[in-house]
Amino acid sequence: MAIDFNRLSEKFDPSEIEWRIQQAGVTNDGKPWAMVLAYLTSRAVQQRLDDVCGPTNWQNHFIVESDQAISCGVSIYDEEKKEWITKWDAADATDIEAIKGGRSGAMKRACVHWGIGRYLYYLEATFAECITDKPPVGEKGLWHKHYDKEKKLGFFWKTPLMPKWATPGAR
Repeated sequence: MAIDFNRLSEKFDPSEIEWRIQQAGVTNDGKPWAMVLAYLTSRAVQQRLDDVCGPTNWQNHFIVESDQAISCGVSIYDEEKKEWITKWDAADATDIEAIKGGRSGAMKRACVHWGIGRYLYYLEATFAECITDKPPVGEKGLWHKHYDKEKKLGFFWKTPLMPKWATPGAR
């Protein structure tokens, strides 16, 4: 099976994109704010590799570099060259499930070298809509609860919409 490597860099459906807070705080007048980042889960990346390459034409390799760093090589079999091509990157172990989180991060970073999700790095800083009251009925799945480290500041933030250029079919 000849692999169309351009398909690896196709944009993901917005429902496959997840968001997390990078920074959050409160303005001088007491209103919450949150800067959020879009990211892909390892499962979404693995599914893209399966869909484009086939489940037996890609593989990953992990090396523990130190207590805090894990490298991942993602290899894809190139039928024309009759060889495995590998692209590497690394990530630090995470605070929660250190090895699993580090492997996941390293794999996703290595896949960016193949073009998977690379366009997400071009998103501008995104500020989520934030409210302190409960979200409106009917929008429950769009809102997420956030507390600061001291568990004092509680607010809801809304999943942002992807810009049109970052959706499938857009140029």
